[in-house]
Amino acid sequence: MGGQYKITGDKYPRMRPARRRGRLAFVGVACVTVLGVLGWGTLQLIDVFTGGDKASAAGAAGCVTTARASASPAAVVLPKPGQITVNVLNATTRSGLAQKTADELKKRGFRVGEVSNAPKEYDKKVGGTGLLLGPDAALKSSLTVLGTQLSGAERRTDAARKGAAVDLIIGTGFKGLAKRADADTALAELTAPRPAPAAKKKSC
Repeated sequence: MGGQYKITGDKYPRMRPARRRGRLAFVGVACVTVLGVLGWGTLQLIDVFTGGDKASAAGAAGCVTTARASASPAAVVLPKPGQITVNVLNATTRSGLAQKTADELKKRGFRVGEVSNAPKEYDKKVGGTGLLLGPDAALKSSLTVLGTQLSGAERRTDAARKGAAVDLIIGTGFKGLAKRADADTALAELTAPRPAPAAKKKSC
């Protein structure tokens, strides 16, 4: 060939090295970009997990549990003194205690049944202020009400006993019934409405 460009020898001029360098530069930039995106994504995932735990902790700390009393009170149903028949029995050596105690109970609204000395099984065998005795059903009803009149008295039931009447057996430590004002207060507390268990409400 003639003219301005002549090819001599067995080597030809190569024009591609510059293009290869361009490709290598592009690949290098792409790798750096991909690595950067992966690193940023990893950091975001770490923030999500650690930030979520912090948010949960903050939410738990912000939760407040409040107790709210029920509006419907639960009233305790007990018999009134006028519905309870009491046998007053004296188990001491002091005479006249049974009648005197029976008269006072009557003034306080109780019905009085038998008034006499205690039977042999209890005579001079009751310590303390006294013994309140009745059928099984009376333990949380009649005996509870009668117990407000004689502080410290033992309460006992007899499964074989029939009828609704209860016994007040005067013990050796008896000094008299509870003061009427104190007995009335104790009785009022027994029959007063009591709030139902509080309902807990959790707010976050």
